[in-house]
Amino acid sequence: MSETTLDTSELKQLLKSAISEVLQEQKEVFTDIIIEAMEDIGLVKAIEEGENTEPVSREAIFKILSQQQ
Repeated sequence: MSETTLDTSELKQLLKSAISEVLQEQKEVFTDIIIEAMEDIGLVKAIEEGENTEPVSREAIFKILSQQQ
């Protein structure tokens, strides 16, 4: 059996190529992951903002939402 050896720079280049190929082939998956992460960040910011404001009744919220339609 023959043995193959790689130096650090060859291994690094192979890993870069593999990651690049995966990103190109699975572009939609990574796009969805990034979008979901951005939505989660927005939700966290909204929750943090909400913690510093006065409580609002459920009825008041639905009234505002129905006016915007």
